[in-house]
Amino acid sequence: FNYYAIACCLLLFFCSCASHPVVNPHLSEPGKSMKGYALSLENVTPFLWYRVGVSDKTELGLRIGLPIYGSGIDLSRLLYKKKNKWDMLNLAWSLNPNYNLDITYYKFKTKKTDNGFNKSRWLGFRMMSIQRGVTGGTSNRFGFLYGMQPSPRWGLEFGYFHDPSSIPLKDIFNSKWDPLSNQNNERYSNKPIKDKSSGLPSEFSRLTGLSFSVFFNLDAPKKEK
Repeated sequence: FNYYAIACCLLLFFCSCASHPVVNPHLSEPGKSMKGYALSLENVTPFLWYRVGVSDKTELGLRIGLPIYGSGIDLSRLLYKKKNKWDMLNLAWSLNPNYNLDITYYKFKTKKTDNGFNKSRWLGFRMMSIQRGVTGGTSNRFGFLYGMQPSPRWGLEFGYFHDPSSIPLKDIFNSKWDPLSNQNNERYSNKPIKDKSSGLPSEFSRLTGLSFSVFFNLDAPKKEK
């Protein structure tokens, strides 16, 4: 078993790399709002989220991080719907040490449970751009995510978004890969994986591409005792 994956997950608890929106796992409704909070490996502290339906096809989202990192704004737009399946496009901007812009194409599917709740799961393809990271560089990433909401009170989402210019895809799980080694120095020496002054993962780090969050809906009906 590769211990580098475990180390990455632990390190994420202690640093802010990049962040992403909490999307509504169900179709938007005009004027209907919802709020909650999320715990994210990308952020040291939880962040609050709020979403409101602008129309039956458009929804606006707002995030407020504590103190500020993880804050952002996003817009979702319904593109296609057929029965219990639909496609959605989300545009997002996030405030972090590595400020990032996201464009995500989602595919949702719901299934009604015995208690009447529509469980939801989704896949997404995300293009993520950090125009100016902590070391002053630019990182453009792409990858996939998976999410689910098994309960009206909570859901989760995880994914990975890769920057092929900062590390070869085949070396993502290679714990010995070093951008400053003799083999890689000529091509990757200008893409440090850590900021020297702050110690934070840079815009080129593998950690910056990892994403995992658990979100909670404060407007969900309380469970009957």
